[in-house]
Amino acid sequence: MKTYENLTTYNPGDIEKKWYGYWEAQGYFHEEVDSNKPPFSIVLPPPNVTGMLHMGHALDNTLQDILIRFKRMQGYNVLWMPGTDHAGIATQIKVEEMLAKNEGKSRHDLGREKFVERVWEWKKEYGDTIVKQIRSLGASCDWSRERFTLDEGYYHAVREVFVALYEKGLIYRGERITNWCPRCNTALSDVEVEHEDEHGHLWYINYLVKDDATRFVTVATTRPETMFGDVAVAVKPDDDRYKDLIGKTLVLPFVNREIPVIADDYVDSSFGTGCVKITPAHDPNDFEMGQRHNLESITVMNLDGSMNALAGKFEGLTREEARKQAVAELKEMGLLAKIDDHDHAVGHCSRCHTIVEPLVSKQWYVNMEPLAKPALDVVYDKSIEFVPERFTKTYTNWLENIRDWCISRQLWWGHRIPAWYCDSCGETIVSREDITECPHCHGTVTQDPDVLDTWFSSALWPFATMGWPENTKELEQWYPTSVLVTGYDIIFFWVARMIFMGLEFEKEIPFKHVFIHGLVRDSQGRKMSKSLGNGINPLDVIDEYGADALRFTLVTGNTPGNDMRFYMERVEANRNFANKIWNASKFVLMNLNGYDESFVPTDADLTLADKWIIESYNDAVANITANLDKFELGEAASTVYDFIWNTYCDWYIELAKPRLYNKEGGRDRATAQYLLVNILRHMLELLHPFMPFVTEHIWQHLPHEGDSIVVAKWPTALLFTEQKEAARQMQVMMDAIKGIRNMRAEMNVPLGKKAEVILAPTDESLMDTVSAHGDYFVTLAWAEKVTILNSTDAKPENATVTVVNGLEVYLLLKDLIDADKERERINKEKEQMKKEISRLEGKLNNQGFLDKAPEAVVAKEQEKLAEYKQKQQALLEREEFLKTL
Repeated sequence: MKTYENLTTYNPGDIEKKWYGYWEAQGYFHEEVDSNKPPFSIVLPPPNVTGMLHMGHALDNTLQDILIRFKRMQGYNVLWMPGTDHAGIATQIKVEEMLAKNEGKSRHDLGREKFVERVWEWKKEYGDTIVKQIRSLGASCDWSRERFTLDEGYYHAVREVFVALYEKGLIYRGERITNWCPRCNTALSDVEVEHEDEHGHLWYINYLVKDDATRFVTVATTRPETMFGDVAVAVKPDDDRYKDLIGKTLVLPFVNREIPVIADDYVDSSFGTGCVKITPAHDPNDFEMGQRHNLESITVMNLDGSMNALAGKFEGLTREEARKQAVAELKEMGLLAKIDDHDHAVGHCSRCHTIVEPLVSKQWYVNMEPLAKPALDVVYDKSIEFVPERFTKTYTNWLENIRDWCISRQLWWGHRIPAWYCDSCGETIVSREDITECPHCHGTVTQDPDVLDTWFSSALWPFATMGWPENTKELEQWYPTSVLVTGYDIIFFWVARMIFMGLEFEKEIPFKHVFIHGLVRDSQGRKMSKSLGNGINPLDVIDEYGADALRFTLVTGNTPGNDMRFYMERVEANRNFANKIWNASKFVLMNLNGYDESFVPTDADLTLADKWIIESYNDAVANITANLDKFELGEAASTVYDFIWNTYCDWYIELAKPRLYNKEGGRDRATAQYLLVNILRHMLELLHPFMPFVTEHIWQHLPHEGDSIVVAKWPTALLFTEQKEAARQMQVMMDAIKGIRNMRAEMNVPLGKKAEVILAPTDESLMDTVSAHGDYFVTLAWAEKVTILNSTDAKPENATVTVVNGLEVYLLLKDLIDADKERERINKEKEQMKKEISRLEGKLNNQGFLDKAPEAVVAKEQEKLAEYKQKQQALLEREEFLKTL
């Protein structure tokens, strides 16, 4: 007979390093295109090359890896495409900060070429680091296909998309108002601006009416420093207070420029004074109004946010300094009417948190209307489905109200815009290939210095990573991808853009499901951040408890779309769970002497416990598989946990011990071994997507087929005759054993002391079962002796009782019973019974409930009521008995 090597001590650090290296060396994460298999593909949301793995990455990667490992075991042709994002502005800021701190230099000191070289060095260090970190989590990505959003193939895809959209008239260059970050010195798209409520003021300023020294118009503004760029004051056309002023001229303080009073329906006559100063160069709404009324646009700030020459004597001051000084001088001039407190939303750069300045500048834009409609249609018709469904609204609201997308950035790191300007004739040339002269006049050309918004390139991720614009076999097999796993915070930034780019260039959706997860918060529910000092480094957790424990913590209790709280205590508990599996497996391996791998029991060999564990296992397999298929990964994980810890370890192993210890047990012992080994191996396979390392290590020690659990077949039901009734009866027996354990605990009976157990079935169908399985009570309920009563037998006196469904259980404690304590216990239980009976009677007497609830639900409630009443009667009888003591 074969002998089986047992396990040593569980050390997650050792086994995790060993098995990840083995998996990679064996090439289990790489699959060639196989059109004979159904495809399943995920693209890894590419982490930025700006730093370290954080808990959000750990959650995102864990959820993806669970799905990938599950589908790989189910026999799908699997691709998990990994990669990293150059992250334009975010990476440039990091490198600029490093240069300033370490060398006291700016990027301008180095020049563009040298600076970009330094960013590539940064990318090499941090890009490699984050990939190593993702590996340490156990992510089974196909690293042989790893991509970077600035690699050569990707560069061709980005350029093709830009030129194709330009040729269709969907990309254009124009002078418009954009969000400008004075710190990063670049334009930003709307989604790169974070609005925060801040305490501010409304300043009421008097603008004198020209040629009427006695009259003025009072405007309310949150930004007095922009008044130097005012070109009009607007009122609502039907506002009787100002009708006579429409068409008249006002005199702008400080610069004494004359500006008209105009009428526009945009004005809210109830806000402030009903008069609005119009500054087209510094406010997006004013810009639109300026376009409608053909007003001049006057920019009064430099790109760094300081005031320019058009601000007169305030030139050179910062925005904040100019505001303070202007307000002080307006007060002196008698032109400041009043100041009110006013809380309002202020836009900040999402990268450096500087207050954003709306500025008019020449930028490149994508015309969004033609792209947005198809992207809305595929969500309306459910070609793409959000999980949970409520995030559909987040997506559709944004696209329904979308404005043209500003895609040019005044940066050096990124995809440079493939546009050249002729120095001679001024022609703009957009080209797929670099050019050195103007095709029109052969003059010299200069390439646009700007780069593309990083989200422009990452919008192509699902198809550009698979070799587009070439028609590759990978695209044919794996596009569209199966599911996108991502956080709700980048639905605008990334999800929507991948959808409209995929539809435009592949004429196909980029993924079928968008599986949204929430944020990982600290144990108090706060967002993890540097400023709060509450961030937890996933690598530190892995070092202490192992990747398996961290992964299981992140997925259990996690529901799609909801934020989760992270508790270190739960990580420790999940490390203990891994240890529990380890020790249970050690026990099984120790008891495989004489194990015959060819032996398969028949239905006739099965005990009641065997039938129950088979039914429980089959239910668990169906439940886990169904929940994984509908992205309820937390539910699936809880089912695995409950089955392993409670059903298998705490019950079945204990019930199997006497059979294992009987070396002459023959088929009975072989049956116990068969079920212990096979169910343990399949449990490990069910758990593998969640805890890949510990499951592989134990699986390799057990009897198995194949080289690795990674490519083992996903478990299916054990093929024995269905035994639902046997499983139900076993459940009653287990409830009775739990009841005895609870009674002993409440009576403080020491573990070593045994007591007589008397069983009185009230359900006749249980009589044979309890009569034949008294040994279960001896093994698991410390029974000294088990007696079965017929319905006509007298109930025992001087015994404590519990009632389970169909069975009364009496425990004879003789001189161990504490009558006073027992009375106290009964009173508590009676109160509980009374509440439950009252609740159920109220429900079943409610005609509304009876009319609306399905028959099965009503029947279940009636069954519960009957059970509680039976328990109540037993307690009353027990109470009467205690009076005789």
